[in-house]
Amino acid sequence: MKPNADVVYRDLDTSPALNDVIYKKMEKLHRYSDSIIHSKVVLDSPHNQKHKGKLYRASIEIGLKGHPLTVSQDAPNVHIAVRDAFAAAERKIKEDNSKRRPTRH
Repeated sequence: MKPNADVVYRDLDTSPALNDVIYKKMEKLHRYSDSIIHSKVVLDSPHNQKHKGKLYRASIEIGLKGHPLTVSQDAPNVHIAVRDAFAAAERKIKEDNSKRRPTRH
């Protein structure tokens, strides 16, 4: 199943290689939850920070059945921001799955 993810670049050049990484990571999220309806990844470069230098932001919006999930991560490299954002989304999905499943005794 091809995940239906929209990738939006703001103030950045489009990267086919980064798109492939994002789609592979979305496929991985689909393995953890079958209730993902839609997803959107926004990559942008907010204003330059005086003390932190240039940062990139990766924001992931995932439409789950019942409630949406939004994660944002800032990093000095766009690839690191994407990696960290997907890691946070994976943790939240796993946490959500463990809350929904009844425990067996």
